[in-house]
Amino acid sequence: MVNYAGMRYALRDEEGAAQRCAKRLLAIRKTLEPIRARKSDRSLLLATWNIRDFDSNKFGFGPRLPETFYYIAEMMSCFDLVAVQEVNRDLSALEKVMKILGREWDYIATDTTAGLGGNSERMAFVYNTEKVWFRKIAGEVVLPDGQLVVSRKKAKAAKDQPDIEPKSDEMKQQFARTPFLVAFQSGWFRFSLCTVHIYFGEDSGEKLERRISEIKRLMKFFADRQDEESKQERDRAGQVENYILLGDFNVVSPEHKTMQALTSEGFKVPPEIDGTHLPNRDHFYDQIAVRVKDKRFKVLGGGIVDMFADVFRSNAEDMQLYGEYVPAEDPEKNKKYKATTPEARYEKWRTWQMSDHAPLWMEIQTDFTESYLEDIAEGDSRR
Repeated sequence: MVNYAGMRYALRDEEGAAQRCAKRLLAIRKTLEPIRARKSDRSLLLATWNIRDFDSNKFGFGPRLPETFYYIAEMMSCFDLVAVQEVNRDLSALEKVMKILGREWDYIATDTTAGLGGNSERMAFVYNTEKVWFRKIAGEVVLPDGQLVVSRKKAKAAKDQPDIEPKSDEMKQQFARTPFLVAFQSGWFRFSLCTVHIYFGEDSGEKLERRISEIKRLMKFFADRQDEESKQERDRAGQVENYILLGDFNVVSPEHKTMQALTSEGFKVPPEIDGTHLPNRDHFYDQIAVRVKDKRFKVLGGGIVDMFADVFRSNAEDMQLYGEYVPAEDPEKNKKYKATTPEARYEKWRTWQMSDHAPLWMEIQTDFTESYLEDIAEGDSRR
């Protein structure tokens, strides 16, 4: 249960904010009740959510309102384990959400990735300790020599030779944002979960090729590891480690080369969450891909959360209600993406309250009791 005991005090600075927040939380709970009703000791509700710029305000659209943290916590609480991307160096925003979620929740976070591509972001796993336990293994993925991401970098022409065409040099490098792997268990199901935020770059050209290369290298890294483990290391039940990769892969569409890279090396996106079964998806950046050798593995369902169904809605009422918080001018420097009308600025502003990515989730069966007992009943003494 979410801890709302301090909500009146937290929202005391704005008259009517606590009442407004409570009404909207009730609406969120009603909308998400079908997901919450799936909670069971026989399954795991796993989600991934890129929470936009959580929460530095480096883009100038204003910090999140106090009420927003309650909306984010309420949505997270529907699940048992959530991979979160775009957590900033300052963990204050995440800590606020954790306090609202309550003491049965915990998190594991990375350090920030250095360099321009890293964008000073962390990644984190937020999980309910009553359903999920940490298996004491965690680490960032570092590619070995010979498997580095291949990309190209244009070298600028010298000032005294402006007519010389810039050349493009090949580079080999690690991921722009280092993927984060943690070993978990829920019920009988043991798995290693890797959260990612793949380099975006551009929609075409060499920067797109770098994005595709990052995805390919990541999938090969884990495929090689799992296949090698199948020869060397198994658990007491004789099972090889299961790998689930999730996060912001910046996949363009189910038909695009980025998706082909994601499903290479034996990884699969369960049909319950692919583009065919979720026709309401307006983008495909976020994905969950599995490479599981445990024959007992089963996906029971999945979907996407509509973040704006009940809060920061696209209507005149909410535009007027939050109008004082929306910047009078869009601070965006790129004219291509600059919002020029009050309506457009509001639509953009609200993505810095919730996100420009919707939570993607799936339900995994975790109770293998019958399989275990059947093996014993049939005389199998391996376990």
